[in-house]
Amino acid sequence: MAQKKIYATGRRKTSVARVFLIPGGKGKFTVNDKDVEAYFPSYYHETVYLPLTLTEMKNKVDIYATVKGGGLTGQAEALRHGIARALDSYDKEKYHKLLKEHGLLTRDARMVERKKYGLKKARKSPQYSKR
Repeated sequence: MAQKKIYATGRRKTSVARVFLIPGGKGKFTVNDKDVEAYFPSYYHETVYLPLTLTEMKNKVDIYATVKGGGLTGQAEALRHGIARALDSYDKEKYHKLLKEHGLLTRDARMVERKKYGLKKARKSPQYSKR
């Protein structure tokens, strides 16, 4: 008798991750219908697995996630945020303090600054010419 799915949303830059955590699983981890190791290069595995390794839930829950927008870094960190929020709602008394201490429940609000007119980039101005 498995428990109900726990849903959480994680965000970072322009990426959004929809995470479904299924308690009582064997550790199956799927992102956009692919295995997490196949979807993300090995560089991002530590980032994505961080909330699971901290709470020691890696082989106790199944995770199904869909990720949209942004690049791989934004998607990996959005997925990490979503997993942390799902684990927090799964058992608030046990995991909230631990996840909060590591800053995994806070939404990272940093976004790319927009380009302004008259400038080459957000802050870079055209070269000054005296004559």
